[in-house]
Amino acid sequence: MKSIRKLLAALLLPVLLLSLAACGQNAEPAPADAPVQEEHSVPSEPAAPEENPADAEYTPLRAGALKGPTAMGMIRMLSDGGVNHYTLAGSAGELTPKLIKGDLDAACVPANLAAVLYGKTEGQIVTLAVNTLGVLYIVENGGETVQSLADLKGRTLVAAGKGSTPEYGLRYLLEQNGLNPDEDVTVDWKSEHAECVAALAAGTADLALLPQPFVTVAQGKLENLRTALDLTAEWDALDNGSAMITGVVVARRDFVEQNPETVERFLEEYAASVDWVNANPAEAGALIAEQGIIESPAVAEKALPYCNIVCLTGREMYEKLSGYLQVLADAAPESVGGALPRADFYYGV
Repeated sequence: MKSIRKLLAALLLPVLLLSLAACGQNAEPAPADAPVQEEHSVPSEPAAPEENPADAEYTPLRAGALKGPTAMGMIRMLSDGGVNHYTLAGSAGELTPKLIKGDLDAACVPANLAAVLYGKTEGQIVTLAVNTLGVLYIVENGGETVQSLADLKGRTLVAAGKGSTPEYGLRYLLEQNGLNPDEDVTVDWKSEHAECVAALAAGTADLALLPQPFVTVAQGKLENLRTALDLTAEWDALDNGSAMITGVVVARRDFVEQNPETVERFLEEYAASVDWVNANPAEAGALIAEQGIIESPAVAEKALPYCNIVCLTGREMYEKLSGYLQVLADAAPESVGGALPRADFYYGV
C-alpha cells in the first residue's frame, strides 16, 4: 500500500502537467460556476442482453477513456453493450490513479503520458494501440494570411498546452520549417482553450492553436473562423517515418499477460468500432451526443472527419509511436519521463 501511495504521489505532478495533451477532451467549455461533473461508468450491458456461450469464460476488461476523440472512437463499444465495462472521464488525472491501483485494466491516455507511466511503474504499463493521431490545428479569424507554417514568421498566436505535447509539437514543426520558435513566432500561452476562443472573439488575437473537436465548436460561434493549417498534415509532409500522435490505449502488464484472449478481442472490437465511426459520422455523432461526450450531434458529426481517429497496432503502432516519442524526447526529455520506453512497451511487436 505504501508503494502505491508513493507511486501515485510521484505521478501527480506529471499527470497535471501532461493532461493538457488530451487536446480538446472537453469540447464545450463549462461556465466558471458550473458544478464539477464526475466521471461516470457507461452501462456495458443492454437491458436484456442475449446470452453468448463464449462469454462464460471471458474475463471482462475495465477500460477508461477521455471525453474527446479517444472516447469518440470507442462509441460503438460503449453503446452496443457487452461484457466489458467502460468509464468516461474529463481528464487523464482521473484515470491514471485507477489504472495504477488496478481499478482499471486499460485506459486511453495522451501518448507521452503513456511513456511517463511506463517509467514510473518500472515497465508495468504496455501500449496496445494508437487510437488518435494529431488533432491540432491553427485557425485564423477573419483572414486568409496564413497558408503555410512559413507565414507564421513575425506573427502572434494564442494557444493552450504549454509544457506539454501541443508546445513540443508546434516547436518541432516550426524548426523543421526553418523558423526559430523562440524568435520568429510569439505564442501567447493561455491556461485553457476557452481563453483562446475568447481572445479570438474579442479581437485581441487573430490566430490560435486549437484541437478538435474544439475547433468545430469554436467555428459554430465565430462565423469567420477558418482552419488555416492542419498540424498532422504538416508533420506527415516531413516524411520522417513517425506521426503526430495524440492518444494511445495502455493496459496493465499483469492483466495483458494473464488475459491474452480478452486483450485480442478488445482490440478487434476497438478496430471495428473505429471503422464504423469513420464510415458513419451521422450515426456516430448521435451516439457521441447521447453519451455526453459532445453536446450537439451535429457538431460531433462535423468534427469526426478531423479527429484522426484510428486503431493502429503491432509494427505500424511501433514505428509511428516510437518515432513520435523520439521527437518529444529530443525536444524535452521530461515529456516522456526522462527516458524512452524499452521495446516491451509496445504490445505485439
